[in-house]
Amino acid sequence: MGATLEETDLVFAHPDGSPLDPSTVSHTFGKIASGAGLSKIRFHDLRHAHASLMLRTGADPKVISERLGHSSIAITMDIYAHILPGLQEEAAIRFEEALRPRVIQRLSETVLK
Repeated sequence: MGATLEETDLVFAHPDGSPLDPSTVSHTFGKIASGAGLSKIRFHDLRHAHASLMLRTGADPKVISERLGHSSIAITMDIYAHILPGLQEEAAIRFEEALRPRVIQRLSETVLK
């Protein structure tokens, strides 16, 4: 609309910058989703999908926690980590790879420089 946005501007706001009522946003999203054939998806589900996909792609949990506005990384991990099967296995594989001799050799060479 030609207006310059500031970091503090709201995503869902009236033209004057005042906040939209959250129920208006949810209701409007529900109508749009339903029209697209996605009648069982809520607006808040997008937040969960975002966090879950970021975890699945290996994004740093601290970054995800900050993006979600959680007060601690523990909240993020308590809510989302359990829904991602295989995280423990992937962590064990990465740890094992780190213990391989060539990796240890490269690490020691880096530290000794």
